[in-house]
Amino acid sequence: MSIELTERAAEHIRRSITGREGSEGLRLGVRTSGCSGFMYTVDYADEVSEDDSVFEAHGAKVVIDRKSMPFLDGLEVDFVREGINDEFKFRNPNATGDCGCGESFSVG
Repeated sequence: MSIELTERAAEHIRRSITGREGSEGLRLGVRTSGCSGFMYTVDYADEVSEDDSVFEAHGAKVVIDRKSMPFLDGLEVDFVREGINDEFKFRNPNATGDCGCGESFSVG
């Protein structure tokens, strides 16, 4: 099982948790939602349990719970700026489709 972080994503994670006491890194997951079936969840990883997988790259950590891992295995996380907006971009090899607005995805 693996998760890849680009240098830009890792830099954003490191900046985001600076000064946030107790934060381990970024917590990624999925939940049922949206028009395609699943939606990514992004939060601070303030705790790491024994059911979590932890991935580290470029000095930043990503924490994923056991239930989300089959949907996120092989995921590449990037951080991009488009005009005045900046956001995480997910390249998920498990996704078989996504909705038009880009908020949700489906798996085969």
